[in-house]
Amino acid sequence: MVRRTLLHATLRALVIQCWWRSLQAKMLEQRRCLALRLYTHQEWAVVKVQAHVRMWQARRRFLETRQAARVIQTHWRWHTSQTRGLIWGRYEVGASRLALDIEILMD
Repeated sequence: MVRRTLLHATLRALVIQCWWRSLQAKMLEQRRCLALRLYTHQEWAVVKVQAHVRMWQARRRFLETRQAARVIQTHWRWHTSQTRGLIWGRYEVGASRLALDIEILMD
């Protein structure tokens, strides 16, 4: 009788231990999934910030380059108008020909 009671107690303890271990494994998996979601969320936030910074830097370089080109064009146009005279012209592109009309005024 005592052996049977001890066997039943041992089996019940094994069932409880198995349940507890499975519960701990589930909780560990939930914590791992939560940590992974948090990590991926933070990584995406970092990627977005980096993308915005790179876009801002590229736009700034583009605007600086465009402004430099405008300055060069302005100075070149002034130089050509002062040293070589004025060149006025117009053109039309047709289906099979190019019509070009140019006037050069020399000082």
